[in-house]
Amino acid sequence: MNIFLNTIGAVNDATRVEILHFINTNGEVCVCDIENSFLMIQSRISRHLKILKDAGFLKVDRRGRWAYYSVRTPMDEFRQSILKEIGSLDIKIPLLNKGCKSE
Repeated sequence: MNIFLNTIGAVNDATRVEILHFINTNGEVCVCDIENSFLMIQSRISRHLKILKDAGFLKVDRRGRWAYYSVRTPMDEFRQSILKEIGSLDIKIPLLNKGCKSE
């Protein structure tokens, strides 16, 4: 039951749904590009990403000082159905705005 509630809780926030849709649409994205695209401070973005990662939606690949996020694969059917439903919603996400300094 805790896994179910954690999963539902992760997508019970409009910003997290937008970030998840953004990453699912753009593929692997650097955390700094997410910050630049959403015009949010690092600590707020990191908190949302941690919740999505802990809920099993995202994986992270650390390269030097940067963290790159992508949709976790393989993913169970429940989370896949949530991603599919999010993809069918009319969600306005920002364009990918690359802006990492010296990778």
